[in-house]
Amino acid sequence: MAKKIEVKGVIVNNSDYPVYEWLDIEATCPRLIHEQLAQADGQPVEVDINSGGGDVFAGSEIYSTLRAYSMNGGYVGINIVGLAASAASVIAMAGDVVRITPVGQIMIHNAHINGASGDYREMNHMSGVLKNVNQTLANAYRLKTGKTEGELLKMLDDETWLTPEVALRHGFVDEILFDDQAQPRTRIAGRSQVASHQTKKMAAQLNLMKLKVGI
Repeated sequence: MAKKIEVKGVIVNNSDYPVYEWLDIEATCPRLIHEQLAQADGQPVEVDINSGGGDVFAGSEIYSTLRAYSMNGGYVGINIVGLAASAASVIAMAGDVVRITPVGQIMIHNAHINGASGDYREMNHMSGVLKNVNQTLANAYRLKTGKTEGELLKMLDDETWLTPEVALRHGFVDEILFDDQAQPRTRIAGRSQVASHQTKKMAAQLNLMKLKVGI
């Protein structure tokens, strides 16, 4: 049985998480995901997401952690059960199979910074930094959807909201949850990804055996 992991509320860094916890504000930080994946110990995990986003670098770390878990043989299923916006949409791209509820949405937009200060040189520099962040975010979407960087940067510029049907059509998700209508393309893709996961897991186990016997 797959271990359930929740990405809910604000995406925050590890240092800020105790403040949200003390204030009883729902939040998720990378440390929580690391701990739960360690407990899963290579077993399949199902990640439920309902988050408006937050810290882009905390979101990027969570994405990378989930992808690494998958690449090392652990299956990662993503279920968007409400909203996956901003940094949470990046996390959603980490799944071997990504599903969305019929009433869910995905939102992607440009990175932004709150409370910036400084002269024109610092503002110009920050503009470049934000553009670089946008390009790294586009990498996660590109690897999932197969779209070009230019297409995705345009979607970020436009602050794009994706309904389940649109998300499916553009490749951001593989399946729509609870949809009993035929979706042969996505279901075949889902089976293919599960098969790929099993192959990766076998390869990881073989490599581990080689290390143990000194091959």
